[in-house]
Amino acid sequence: MCGIVGYVGPRPALEVVVEGLRRLEYRGYDSSGVAIIGPDGVLQVAKKAGRIENLDKEIAARTIAGSTGMGHTRWATHGAPTDRNAHPHLDAQDRVAVVHNGIIENFMVLRAELEASGVEFASETDSEVVAHLIAAELARNGGDFPDAVRAVCRRLDGAFTLVTLDTSCPGSIVAARRNSPLVVGVGKGETFLGSDVAAFIEFTRDAVELGQDQVVVITRDGYEITDFTGEPVNGKHFHIDWDLSAAEKGGYDYFMLKEIEEQPAAVADTLRGHLVGARIVLDEQRLDNQELRDVDKVFVVACGTAYHAGLIGKQAIEHWTRIPVEVEMASEFRYRDPVLNRQTLVVAISQSGETADTLEAVRHARQQGARVLAICNTNGAQIPRESDAVFYTHAGPEIGVAATKTFLAQIAAVELVGLALAQARGTKWGDEIAGEFEELAKIPAEIARTLDCVQDVRALARDIASSKAVLFLGRHVGFPVALEGALKLKELAYMHAEGFPAGELKHGPIALIEDGLPVVVVMPSPRGRPLLHQKMLSNIAEIAARGARTIVIAEEGDTAARIHAAHVVEVPAVPTLYSPLVTTVPLQVLAAEIAQARGYDVDKPRNLAKSVTVE
Repeated sequence: MCGIVGYVGPRPALEVVVEGLRRLEYRGYDSSGVAIIGPDGVLQVAKKAGRIENLDKEIAARTIAGSTGMGHTRWATHGAPTDRNAHPHLDAQDRVAVVHNGIIENFMVLRAELEASGVEFASETDSEVVAHLIAAELARNGGDFPDAVRAVCRRLDGAFTLVTLDTSCPGSIVAARRNSPLVVGVGKGETFLGSDVAAFIEFTRDAVELGQDQVVVITRDGYEITDFTGEPVNGKHFHIDWDLSAAEKGGYDYFMLKEIEEQPAAVADTLRGHLVGARIVLDEQRLDNQELRDVDKVFVVACGTAYHAGLIGKQAIEHWTRIPVEVEMASEFRYRDPVLNRQTLVVAISQSGETADTLEAVRHARQQGARVLAICNTNGAQIPRESDAVFYTHAGPEIGVAATKTFLAQIAAVELVGLALAQARGTKWGDEIAGEFEELAKIPAEIARTLDCVQDVRALARDIASSKAVLFLGRHVGFPVALEGALKLKELAYMHAEGFPAGELKHGPIALIEDGLPVVVVMPSPRGRPLLHQKMLSNIAEIAARGARTIVIAEEGDTAARIHAAHVVEVPAVPTLYSPLVTTVPLQVLAAEIAQARGYDVDKPRNLAKSVTVE
């Protein structure tokens, strides 16, 4: 959550910073602001609650110049989303400016200390304490800006990215990170900072990862990285393999629609190169075959949509390997004292690789001796860095807050992990594994076919957009799909939506059925799961008899599904374990179209952030 941009170079900093903030809007925010050091050495600050358009109006009424500056989009934690709580925050002399992502857990103690020394605060935020602490440290240490920032960082508890300006050092920015993302962009005669590479991708594709508990000083000539004690460290360079056009709408009305359409390529790119001969190769993996053979228990830890991918992966891993798998909300994992040892494999799924709850679950697992394999879409993020192994999905940048193509890529990735485990443990023959991969490799074409047939879904969405609630039912791998469909509708259309295992219908949820209530049913395959298919037909009959408006997602040729269905959405017939890769697609379209029909911003749903970087 939150977005940060920093710039030092020959260009007008305001233009670079504001455009960078626009490219980070997908991260979620409720206020924005900029700070630029002017030619006269004076800080020029503008900040407003609400969208960046409000900041634009504030800036338009002023003249802001300078070639060193930073910007921030805030997601409110401490203090309401108001103008005065928006970042940047200044010290009492307007010498130091600070923007901050994360939470400073000991800020109340620090604030009390500062207030006792006579400091008056202008905001309710935890972030403002940093500006005053740096100013106090500068007064004590004789004005060494980087040393002051390092000293303050050593006093802070919690998760934070800090970017700071000092008017006495007009050609540099000092930034620090702990548990919250920050990358350096390296240009020719100019240097950038961003909470995401999208902030500077227009200008450079050369980047440097900032590690845990590190401070970077950037100037137009480059950067220097140290740890919090001042010891020099080396950053990890990487090249960004997508360009600005990948972060632009490309003619679509909103990013989410573009990203839904990109799903065939996202899955294909995630699979590419992982079958060599007849063997699954996880080329970013750092676990050897013996370590995989030793695994006797798997935990999948994840949040939100990634959790649903884990539920689908559980079915595949257990089916192929006969290893028991538990899927846990990352936010609960470390607090319940799970039983872990060296034979436990923890699979951590996170699109951003910075999800705070998942990161803490990874740390807990490793402290208990378990091996950790991360599934992530962001190269060099914190979760992969702290894991024993990593499987990078290759979905490309996902700008819409609600996950679409990254979800399908995660499903493909966790199923490949299942095949790799089966291969290492010898629970499937080599030709069987190659056959499974070949079936999986056909799925991108089937996703494309599904996308060609969703016009009826769009019309249906507009028809049911005024409904008060929608229920989703599924069985086997269809149950996580039902959960995902309900989540998407809640995220985008702000409707009450629930996903249930259809077998639980008569244990309570059937009481919710009333005349005209839309109920989306994810049908099992009559070929792959004939018994479950028959039972689901009975469920449809039960809810139809009570007046529900049944919307059935069924594979092509399933004529029985039409008997009690008000609407049938056909998807290609694929192997059962891969079916979520096609049955999810109509539910994504349904949620997006309902949200549009209700007049909501599909890419930026209220109260949500792209990545949750604080617990």
